[in-house]
Amino acid sequence: MGRTLTEILGAAAAGRFPPPDGGTTVVPQEHRRDAGVIAFTAHSVVFTDEDPEWVHATLAALDCDALAATMNPRFLAALLDRTGRGTDTIDLLTVAGPLPGDPALKLVEATDADHPRVRRALRRRDGIRVWSADGGVLVLGRGVAGRWEAAIEVDEGARHHGLGRELARAARHLVPGGQPVWSQQATGNARSIRAFQAAGYRPVGAEALMLAPAG
Repeated sequence: MGRTLTEILGAAAAGRFPPPDGGTTVVPQEHRRDAGVIAFTAHSVVFTDEDPEWVHATLAALDCDALAATMNPRFLAALLDRTGRGTDTIDLLTVAGPLPGDPALKLVEATDADHPRVRRALRRRDGIRVWSADGGVLVLGRGVAGRWEAAIEVDEGARHHGLGRELARAARHLVPGGQPVWSQQATGNARSIRAFQAAGYRPVGAEALMLAPAG
């Protein structure tokens, strides 16, 4: 493909995806922190500073469907072992365009770095900004390839009233510079997936992010 990860993600945000040819594209990391795999429809992108020949040889050695090879646990384990990294889950990767004006939800920008969601975001993102609402938190920051990423947290007692949807939608008003906003949802977190899709986020693929060792 001859493109950078930033260019691939920018095209995907605009609805232009890699060719569904069953192939795998290997591109360099754009930040020391961020390595991983994004599986689009019938085409995967592995972003790593490891040797592309090793990536392709490891995938070819798997006895599995080529379309699913990059998300096969054996390939992910091999990549983790080779890079000395860790990972959490395979996430659903979603994206939405910006919205004009201020969000309808009343938000207060916060400086509290003690919230678990904020501590998690600081390991994965730069330029973190945090807003609180009655019963929830919205975090925005620059993640993989500099893209703006949103994460939300809703208190248990505030669930089932649409707050998750409104927090996710608010991120589309708050993202700087008219850029798209991305979000990852664990595939088993049905409530989060429903909230982001109700807020207009479109699924574009699956993502396994390889986390650099702390420190």
